[in-house]
Amino acid sequence: MILHYRYIQQTMSSTIHSTDEEHQTKEMDIRSLSSSRRHPQNAPHIHKVGVPPKQNLFKEFKATVKETLFADDPLRPFKDQPGSKKFVMGMQTLFPILEWGRSYNFTKLRGDIIAGLTIASLCIPQDIGYAKLANLDPQYGLYSSFVPPLIYAFMGSSRDIAIGPVAVVSLLLGTLLQNEVDYKADAEAYRRLAFTATFFAGITQATLGFFRLGFLIDFLSHAAVVGFMGGAAITIALQQLKGLFGIQNFTKKTDIVSVLHSVFGAAHHGWNWRTIVIGISFLAFLLVAKYIGKKNKKFFWVPAIAPLISVVLSTFFVFITRADKHGVQIVRHIEKGINPSSVKEIYFSGQFLLKGFRIGVVAGMIALTEAVAIGRTFASMKDYQLDGNKEMVALGTMNVVGSMTSCYVATGSFSRSAVNYMAGCQTAVSNIVMSFIVFLTLQFITPLFKYTPNAILAAIIISAVLGLIDFEAAILIWKIDKFDFIACMGAFFGVVFSSVEIGLLIAVSISFAKILLQVTRPRTAILGKLPGTTVYRNIQQYPGATKVQGVLIVRVDSAIYFSNSNYIKERILRWLMDEEEQLKSSFQPKIQFLIVEMSPVTDIDTSGIHALEELHKSLHKRDVQLILANPGPVVIDKLHASHFATTIGEDKIFLTVADAVSACSPKLVTEV
Repeated sequence: MILHYRYIQQTMSSTIHSTDEEHQTKEMDIRSLSSSRRHPQNAPHIHKVGVPPKQNLFKEFKATVKETLFADDPLRPFKDQPGSKKFVMGMQTLFPILEWGRSYNFTKLRGDIIAGLTIASLCIPQDIGYAKLANLDPQYGLYSSFVPPLIYAFMGSSRDIAIGPVAVVSLLLGTLLQNEVDYKADAEAYRRLAFTATFFAGITQATLGFFRLGFLIDFLSHAAVVGFMGGAAITIALQQLKGLFGIQNFTKKTDIVSVLHSVFGAAHHGWNWRTIVIGISFLAFLLVAKYIGKKNKKFFWVPAIAPLISVVLSTFFVFITRADKHGVQIVRHIEKGINPSSVKEIYFSGQFLLKGFRIGVVAGMIALTEAVAIGRTFASMKDYQLDGNKEMVALGTMNVVGSMTSCYVATGSFSRSAVNYMAGCQTAVSNIVMSFIVFLTLQFITPLFKYTPNAILAAIIISAVLGLIDFEAAILIWKIDKFDFIACMGAFFGVVFSSVEIGLLIAVSISFAKILLQVTRPRTAILGKLPGTTVYRNIQQYPGATKVQGVLIVRVDSAIYFSNSNYIKERILRWLMDEEEQLKSSFQPKIQFLIVEMSPVTDIDTSGIHALEELHKSLHKRDVQLILANPGPVVIDKLHASHFATTIGEDKIFLTVADAVSACSPKLVTEV
């Protein structure tokens, strides 16, 4: 009996003691929620956020400039080299042909000769057509495929780019020049302005490359370029209806409404059926040849040789039938001989100087964008590095020299570069071979183009530009990013329904608008804990992630600058208000801690610091403590420099979100 009584007494004592312990534990949990300084004994060690050592201001500035302009460290190979070696390496940097030329052999020469002959057969008829697109005489297109490719072969770093006039730049240049000077009323002033624009296009390109500012062309997004190119292709094709139908009086405007009105307005009295037969027949032939080459890569030479065959056959046909006496428009005369000097024709003063500069900058940037994109594409296919800044210097130099030798803006042609690649080119010597064939053409063959019908040139241009309309890229852009698709379509419709310059302006504007939108309205997210881990992720991406009771975790996915600091502060407060309303409606404890995950925050300025101070004050009025998690070295340095770290307390800055949560909610960590 006594033993039984003692057993009951011990059991009751144990139960009472256990109940007291539970009450004490609950009180400790409640107190711990209001203080981040208390940690359970079994909590993991919490690391402090490291503050980087102070750097010398000059060294910091030097490192920033180096990373911005010399990220690829171009001077690294020159270190610890003797003076003579440095000179040789410098010459090889400026003229890459001196480097790869040492390992050149007969096998490479054979590939380059075949590729050069193939692209020459494609470029000669295209150049004549593109010159007319720029409202210049046909020989200027051939001039632009003679001197610039030679310069590029010595200075360019791409093995695959084929240099010469291209459709989009020719149209752009023709449109912008026509707005300043009527080529029919004053052909000399128009031509001189074209050379002036080409000179400044080259200066722009070379300057960007020399000062290593090539990243500026990346501000024109890929989506905007796709839309601009597609719109320009349709505009160019519509412009060729004049030559394809033999229309005499044609509108000077480039928008689709004006062009179609001009085409159908001349249907009853302006169309020439002989011209239409020639144009449509050879256009069909060119498209079939293109299809054959695309279907079977072995027949790549078929679409390459087709334009030259078309020119030869159509010229012979017009000559024997004398179709030119029945309304079929022909080329008539192409100046014989190589490029004459045009140094004295460039406007270095007067009213046209500024106009030439403005047109040259625009044309140069577009030409540069196209060439660098083409070069990078083929470099990745052959697995070699392409130095964008070297390319800019090479392209700029060739256009400056070209402007002094009667050339207009030349750049990399995608259609010719693709043929060059498939023909087996090994080096830039293929450009030299092409240039030599153009030289022979200028010296001996140009009189034979007298009876070449304009319709065949129109057909060649139409077949060439259709490849610029990239439906697959547009569909992919739609699937990936709807805002990018808006930029693509904005540029496309701007070119088609207004003009090339308006389309270009829309493309640039939308590209900058996207950058501004992303900078001024960065993404933020609420984080939750993945079950069974100490990992915290976006609850929208991971619906299974759970929120921590009494704690709101917000991640800022951008640097905090003057342009977005106020928005970030207000967005965090809106997240807090929305969360508190939900908790209040479900009768759950209020938020006591707000953790800002700062891993993606790469930098912060004074406006950002000020926004954090205001956020801290607003949270303090709500009895909510501000906690920062994982600020980077730049950010933590500025937080200490501004004394904001002292304001919120050093113990409120943690290395990880898990550390911050363990300090705010130790009970949760103990359970895990």
